[in-house]
Amino acid sequence: MKLDDAAAHLEALGNPTRLKIYRTLVRAGEPGMPVGKLQDRLKIAASTLSHHIKTLVSVGLITQVRESTTLVCHANYGTMRELVDFLVAECCADQAGCKETKSAA
Repeated sequence: MKLDDAAAHLEALGNPTRLKIYRTLVRAGEPGMPVGKLQDRLKIAASTLSHHIKTLVSVGLITQVRESTTLVCHANYGTMRELVDFLVAECCADQAGCKETKSAA
């Protein structure tokens, strides 16, 4: 993952409402969650939820799929893993004798 991509993902998750949405979708697992259920669970106005979902979709953290008349949101687990890997890739890199590092750039 490139530094700019990681920064965009972290910026999107830096908003408390978006972080709540994302964590809820991560907890929902592979089936995802319909937008209506997400709205009910988080007690967020529809327009506010739509705004925040758009931001998360634009950086690739979540996807939306229309299933008949229902719009279902899914966490993008691949992107999540890439971001976490990026964050820990150089853990202890400056420590003498550390062998568990790899370049993040």
